[in-house]
Amino acid sequence: MSTPSPVNPAAIVSEATSSSALTELSPETLRDWVAEHEDLVVIDVRSAAEFESLHIHGSYNVPLPLLSEHTDELAARLGGRVVLACQSGVRAEQARRKLAASGIGAAHVLTGGVPGYAAVGGDVVRGGGRWDLERQVRMAAGSLVLVGLAGGRLVSPRIRTLAGLIGTGLTFSAATNTCAMGRALSSMPWNRAAQEPTRESAILTLPTAFVGVGNAEARRRADVA
Repeated sequence: MSTPSPVNPAAIVSEATSSSALTELSPETLRDWVAEHEDLVVIDVRSAAEFESLHIHGSYNVPLPLLSEHTDELAARLGGRVVLACQSGVRAEQARRKLAASGIGAAHVLTGGVPGYAAVGGDVVRGGGRWDLERQVRMAAGSLVLVGLAGGRLVSPRIRTLAGLIGTGLTFSAATNTCAMGRALSSMPWNRAAQEPTRESAILTLPTAFVGVGNAEARRRADVA
């Protein structure tokens, strides 16, 4: 009986790192792609309010909750050169994983998000000034922790539990790469745009990508639905 070859931990780490690197796209590279590739589609998965404040010229706004609800329909309309953008890359990575499960395995995540693209001189559209959602989350979490600590000292020690709950929530958010507070804040009135994206306005208006017979039936079902 042959002895199994030992597993090289360094090789596993290297392979995982290489796989991750393949999905990331620098702002500089995207800036070059915009000028060179007509088939490029940039999907911005932030909220409509964030999109109105600052977005990449020519990008499409499909907020992450909407993308999650209609992933298969969106995947059926995308070709091979897809870039996902958000504020920092976290929501874009979540979107990439969802699209990968629907057959879009070559989507890239813009590192540094839309602000990073703007910082390298990329063509962006600027609107009214709003705090991005991730900044709002930091402010809300920090404020609640301060309230818990101050209330625990001045009112009742029990109020300190609030700070502990926020800390637990942030730890869970980091471990699962999700953010319940962000989802809650995104539904607040100040984070709502005049016209919120819908399946009809954000997904069905995307140009259909004719990228092989394998996706033809999926595209037909999406158009009929």
